[in-house]
Amino acid sequence: AAFCEGIMKRFLAALQFLTILPLPRGLSPDERALGGSMPFFPVVGLGIGATIALMDWGLGFLFPVGVTSVFAVILLIAVSGGLHTDGLADTADGFFSSRPRERILEIMRDSRTGPMGVAAIVCVVALKIALIASVSGPSRAWVLLLTPVAGRSALLIQMALLPYARPEGLVGIFHRNCSRSHALWALTFLITAGGLAGGVPGLVAGGVSFLFALLFTAYVRRRIGGLTGDTLGASCELTELVPALVAAAWLYGGGA
Repeated sequence: AAFCEGIMKRFLAALQFLTILPLPRGLSPDERALGGSMPFFPVVGLGIGATIALMDWGLGFLFPVGVTSVFAVILLIAVSGGLHTDGLADTADGFFSSRPRERILEIMRDSRTGPMGVAAIVCVVALKIALIASVSGPSRAWVLLLTPVAGRSALLIQMALLPYARPEGLVGIFHRNCSRSHALWALTFLITAGGLAGGVPGLVAGGVSFLFALLFTAYVRRRIGGLTGDTLGASCELTELVPALVAAAWLYGGGA
């Protein structure tokens, strides 16, 4: 019973951290539960994806695919309270400032969003809508299912492979409890979920999502030497593009 209670606390901690869903009073996780919640990040992503896919299916009886795609992306942003979108904007402002490391970190810490941050949000949201709208038929469900899984898995990959660039902050609680095995878990979950939901294209999408997250992690290391909460958000947002990108290429590039 104690083991099951511990598992549930960690799952709820992941749910509270990654979404805006309110938890009942008395279930607020402690620091230990937060630190041990990381293996549940992809699981929470799967729940988000299932919710979006179900909503998309229902709205499909009322609206064309372009409209339901916009609703899907709105829900992707809203479910985290815009946390990852904010990280994307701050990362773009810092990384595209052509400044040294310390100045980049200062810019990223600034709560104001600059022109590069706005441009990054517009480009990523527009591309996400266009890619999801381009995928129809049976592939659409697994793409919507896998999209948030890819984003939450990217969080694990970056935390497992990079040092923390700032000693303070909530991310430190997770980072102190992270190891390389979390990256392997993210890869396993991505490929398994992709393969079961989407067959060969889903399997490929899971693998490519993992590779993209690795490449972005290497880019973050080169720019600032470690991760921040903002770079984690950017990694989530950008990796979410990959499943629909792979599916669109598969359908329209002759893979189907």
